Amino acid sequence: MSNVQDIQKKAADAEVRRSFLRSPMVRQYGGIIISLAVLCVVFSVLNPRFLAFNNFMNIVQQVAVIAVAAYGMTYVILLGDIDLSIGSIIAVAGMVAAQAFGMGFGFLPTVLLTLAAGALMGALNGALSAKLMLPSFIVTVATMGIYRGAVSLPTNGAPAMIDNEAWLSIGADSWLGIPIIIWIMAVLFVINHVVLSKSIFGRQIYLTGGNREAAIYSGIRVDRVKIIVFMISGVMAAISGILLSSRLSSAQTNAGMGYELDAIAAVVLGGTSLAGGVGTMIGTILGALIIGVINNGMNMLSVPYFFQLIVKGVVILVAVWLDVRSKSAST
Repeated sequence: MSNVQDIQKKAADAEVRRSFLRSPMVRQYGGIIISLAVLCVVFSVLNPRFLAFNNFMNIVQQVAVIAVAAYGMTYVILLGDIDLSIGSIIAVAGMVAAQAFGMGFGFLPTVLLTLAAGALMGALNGALSAKLMLPSFIVTVATMGIYRGAVSLPTNGAPAMIDNEAWLSIGADSWLGIPIIIWIMAVLFVINHVVLSKSIFGRQIYLTGGNREAAIYSGIRVDRVKIIVFMISGVMAAISGILLSSRLSSAQTNAGMGYELDAIAAVVLGGTSLAGGVGTMIGTILGALIIGVINNGMNMLSVPYFFQLIVKGVVILVAVWLDVRSKSAST
């Protein structure tokens, strides 16, 4: 009798494991979680200090700046568009804050002014693309240069120091033992996840990105959706600029350079399709963690910066190839 019960128990356990492996969450995120775990194991073997708690907290703080920018990029890519200007917007946001403090503005007005600057730059990107029927790639390549040049105008290319204590506390202080910058990343993740997965506007984004003609026939004002999406991307980039400048205690004219590639890589690694209409914020945060682990691990191994660029370029190529391959297999 006990043998029969053992067999039944093993069969039941096997069915539970199969059900777990077939679950949507595992099928959607299992691969990226495994990849993240493998990277952590490899870097910890190559450098035992990689898994130290202090290094872990450092990774997450570095990820926060990329992740917040990637949240905005997720909206854009879900539309089947791209925003290459976010690195420049990050730099502009820091410079706007530095100049505002220099003119005597307080903490809250400076935050609002910085977010408004990000929204304005994002809205310009969206309006140029939507109203002039220009590809977002071309528009944001152009504005990337415009914004990057504009950030150097107030100081002729020199850094601008920030000495506002409240601003600097964002990148330096903790609450309940967790850095404030991580709390901000987590809260913004929840907000953006809810917007995409639970709101009417989120459904409009998915429908517009997945089938623009169907969205138009459904009464969705696709131009309006595009402009708002790019505004969100600009605001998220501005918040990244706040986080970065608070950590650096200054506004750097070269701040955020290359961050657009990290954000795109995080989004695509997280499973968001470059064709639009498919993707989640959960995937984006996991993708950002992978980028953060790669960056930190290579820095700890003293890998030259130009090799790091090569590695991240390869990561983006592989991610895009997998995206194209999965689309081909489903058609």
